[in-house]
Amino acid sequence: MDKQQLSKDILKLVGGEENINQVTHCMTRLRFNLNDNGKADKATLKNTPGVMGVMENGGQFQVIIGNDVPVVYNALVGNMSKAPTSESAGASTGEKKKRNPISALFDFISGIFTPILPAITGAGMIKGIIAILVAVGWMSDTSSTYIILSAIGDGAFYFLPIILAISASRKLGSNMYIGAALAAGIMHPTITALLEPGNSSFAGIPVVAATYSSTVIPIVIAIWISSYVEKAVDRVTHASLKLLVVPTVTLLIMVPLTLIAIGPLGSIIGNGLSGGISWLFDNVSILASILIGGTMSLLIITGMHYALLPIIVASMTSLGYDFIIPLMFAANWAQAGSAFGVALRAKNGQTKSLGYSTGLTAVMGITEPAMYGINMKFKKPFIAALLGGAIGGAFMGIFQVKAFVMTGLVGLPSIAAYISPSISTLIYAIVGGALALVAAAVITYILGFQEEAAPKAAEAPAQPAAEVNNTAPAAIEREEAKAQDQEVFSPITGEVRPLSEVPDPAFAEEIMGKGFAIQPTEGRVVSPINGTVFSLSKSGHAIGLVSDNGAEMLIHIGIDTVKLKGQFFSPKVQAGAKVAVGDVLMEFDRLEIEKAGYTTITPVIITNMHQYESIVSAGRTSIKEQELLYTAKV
Repeated sequence: MDKQQLSKDILKLVGGEENINQVTHCMTRLRFNLNDNGKADKATLKNTPGVMGVMENGGQFQVIIGNDVPVVYNALVGNMSKAPTSESAGASTGEKKKRNPISALFDFISGIFTPILPAITGAGMIKGIIAILVAVGWMSDTSSTYIILSAIGDGAFYFLPIILAISASRKLGSNMYIGAALAAGIMHPTITALLEPGNSSFAGIPVVAATYSSTVIPIVIAIWISSYVEKAVDRVTHASLKLLVVPTVTLLIMVPLTLIAIGPLGSIIGNGLSGGISWLFDNVSILASILIGGTMSLLIITGMHYALLPIIVASMTSLGYDFIIPLMFAANWAQAGSAFGVALRAKNGQTKSLGYSTGLTAVMGITEPAMYGINMKFKKPFIAALLGGAIGGAFMGIFQVKAFVMTGLVGLPSIAAYISPSISTLIYAIVGGALALVAAAVITYILGFQEEAAPKAAEAPAQPAAEVNNTAPAAIEREEAKAQDQEVFSPITGEVRPLSEVPDPAFAEEIMGKGFAIQPTEGRVVSPINGTVFSLSKSGHAIGLVSDNGAEMLIHIGIDTVKLKGQFFSPKVQAGAKVAVGDVLMEFDRLEIEKAGYTTITPVIITNMHQYESIVSAGRTSIKEQELLYTAKV
């Protein structure tokens, strides 16, 4: 799929650049703060190829892309005249609209925690790796190597207030470095030592003893208040003195105020949150686990899961463990299980492929493709995922499963988070996740779902969004015939490769269809079947065919070669032409295409796989034109 074209389509459909107040992205979504959500064409966006779903949560307009979101985001930013300077600094093109306090709170929390996830995830994973190495006896917890690695893992958490100060300041539009200086001031070793006895004062005002390393709430409140102080001082200061006066006055006001009042209040709130969660899981663990595990996916849909982040971090830093991450783990694997259940029951080949691929992605901790692309689409699988999350959550609650490391992706790569002095916690976590997955898959299979009708032949061969717009107007229409076994002969001389080696997920994950790819050694394409040319892209890089036996095929010369706009391609047929095996369809300049920076690997696929049982390879690694490539079996 042409990410540039997709980004342009998204930019237009959200109401244009003038409607964008801010845009960021997380693992799978573009997150817009729009001046007017009503100007966005939500219905068209949902049906745009490459967009898995559209949501409005916490005041944000979210466009779900999947794993390719960083590429689409970069392309989107490149198409904007006032582009963000980073992932978390949006492009301001208008005044912010007023939102209700709850939406504003969720937006604020997500805005400050999403950008710092890489830092705390990396540090958390290092802590998990260290725990594994110590647990298996490969490292001593008294060695200098252990001490250095522990410092790497603990550093981001110890200095978390500074990291949060930078992120919160940027979100609030204040100076990030003043915010960092404020956090550094309250964490200075001299201040820490001064506060420990508990009898300190500032200008005669008592200062409450508190430790601010690894805390969350105190610095977030301090930066929020500091943003108003900084802007107020800035407004009344002459331009020639701003550099000197604004930071000086802001720090002189905010550091003492934080030590005297804001910090202690924030500490009380933070300790109360972590203590409350601890009490909940100590006294009604099973009920709480069922409730959170079963509704976690709903919280993610509404954006309310961001409200849990401060609680998780506070519990992790004050207690050394957290109960909520294991429940997220169960919920994520339940989403994976439902996607697998869809794949097992589906008859449509593309649905099967998408179910397996998104299910695997959810196992790794990224659930949006499975949740929005499969489970919510078919409705009943999503209900099964909620039930699976509740079942897995109940198991986690019974065995008091805790996470000892803060992780970003809550999936298979983060299982080190459950390593503790006893290996049993890890085992219980894996069993709980597997139970959620299996339960969701079984419930999905039993409940079933209304599968979409298979696409008609007139709609195939399917092509990426950017290429559909380049299809020549001339195209034949026919009723879908019952397919028969189809021998597919090689259209190109070259080396046979599996589709998994094609650098495009639509082909590599067999979303488009099944078959094989060929790395050409010559620049000519001949017909692999007896049939009709169904469509021919204007740029010449893609040819659609329908065989006399009912097989619908796509030959796609290179990846992203649509950008060449026909250069180096010379079509020899038109849409509607009857062809036989060996008839020349296209000539192309292989060397010039590769010099232009494009791979010429060519997928040769069956797109109506819902009518076929399997693809049987002819077993060749090198192949010439008209030699048998594979057979499609009904």
